[in-house]
Amino acid sequence: MYKLEEPIYFYFFAIIPVIVVFFLLVLWWKKRTQKKFANIVLLTKIAPNSSTFKPVLKLIFFILGLSFLILSLVNPKMGTKLKTVKREGVDVVFALDVSKSMLAEDIAPNRLEKAKQIISKTIDKLGSDRVGIIIYAGNAYPLLPITTDHAAAKMFLQNANPDMVSSQGTAINEALNLAKTYYDNDEQTNRFLIIISDGEDHQEETKQVAQNIANEGVKVFTVGVGSEKGGPIPIKLNGALIGYKKDRMGETVITKRKPDVLQGIADASDGKYFDGNKTENPVEAIEKIIGNAQKSEFETKQFSDYKDQFQWFVAIGLFFLIFDMFLFDKKTKWLKKVDLFNEES
Repeated sequence: MYKLEEPIYFYFFAIIPVIVVFFLLVLWWKKRTQKKFANIVLLTKIAPNSSTFKPVLKLIFFILGLSFLILSLVNPKMGTKLKTVKREGVDVVFALDVSKSMLAEDIAPNRLEKAKQIISKTIDKLGSDRVGIIIYAGNAYPLLPITTDHAAAKMFLQNANPDMVSSQGTAINEALNLAKTYYDNDEQTNRFLIIISDGEDHQEETKQVAQNIANEGVKVFTVGVGSEKGGPIPIKLNGALIGYKKDRMGETVITKRKPDVLQGIADASDGKYFDGNKTENPVEAIEKIIGNAQKSEFETKQFSDYKDQFQWFVAIGLFFLIFDMFLFDKKTKWLKKVDLFNEES
């Protein structure tokens, strides 16, 4: 098993043919100049220690050294190494209301974007805690299973919109029941569910469902977005406003935040309700609550990875280059006696 980290450096091997061509041109120029100066027999007597093989050998060592240094830049990774990762934290699931009423612009830029800001900034405050995201309107859907990948959570969060649910409404009961399936670690003692909504159209039995999930050890907190004065629900086409949602009588629908509903859900589950119109308020409060919670070790895993091997190529490359530096063009005396390369003939 091997992996090449920076294969782009293979292009440096194009230098080697250029070096070889340059060497041959220099060799040809030397031979041609020598012939003009004297014949071969006379040159042999004038420079008896001159070697015809050593320059070629030096070139070979230089090319080998250069090649191994290029390979070190490519950084071949071979073998595997095991790492043990231990994480401590809590499980935090966000239930985001994506009903049409969340598009109201009574707070800037609109309720849904404000809710996303709260979730995103809260995730930024978390350490090694696991997060999951549920979206709901007329139905509840898992947007992201519980994970330690906070970057992925924020990426999925940005794509949340009312078009992702098949029916409108506010099925908070379904979101609460779906949240139960997210907590997959039975040993985790601190589980948090954070509901971000405008509180509109929640069912009467929601408080009982919230109390049931609290009895299973889940701490439920609610965050309200939107003004109590309310605002119309815009209808847009390709980002351009074309009108506002109207009721059966043709009147413009005014949607209002209902904090009493969200407060009731929080009270039924021994949680807390936060006003989300100022992003920093719920973010700081939730950060403090989660920060003070007892952390549990929820993940211990081993994974394999490739080991860097560039240092071996650097060592071999330097060896050849240093050897090349100490290798002279003249014949070696003891090799001259052996005449290993048949230079005398």
